[in-house]
Amino acid sequence: MSPAKTIARNRKAYHDYFLYDTYEAGIVLTGTEIKSIRAGRVNLRDSYVQIRAGQAWLVNVHISPYAAGSRENPDPRRDRKLLLHLREIYRLQSAVQEKGLTIVPLRLYLKNNRAKVEIALARGKKLYDKRAAIEKKEAQRDIEREIKARQR
Repeated sequence: MSPAKTIARNRKAYHDYFLYDTYEAGIVLTGTEIKSIRAGRVNLRDSYVQIRAGQAWLVNVHISPYAAGSRENPDPRRDRKLLLHLREIYRLQSAVQEKGLTIVPLRLYLKNNRAKVEIALARGKKLYDKRAAIEKKEAQRDIEREIKARQR
């Protein structure tokens, strides 16, 4: 089994949301999209997952058209179906409806030459939560800097 090769990360999701359960999902792709993914031409920023008619859909992910492809490349921002088990879809749907959570993609990667996306249940952070997280990171950085200086 080959290790997973990360193609794209959604760093904004780690900053804007409190993340809870994570899931791995396959993606239904068409045409030359997998070639663009292998080339790293993917943007997960501002994307999310929507549950429609008992199926999970990846919305607003930009996969650039493959340069060497034909003029019939698919739309870069089209909705893409996610492959999840039915019980996982029901679990995600109930969490979104009852608890007011949202589903965001965290990273897109290749695992055994198949494109996978890691999605997570998330709750949006308020501005003061973001500030507290930044202060905590800066304090941790200062502590590490101080320890490093004392070791010299």
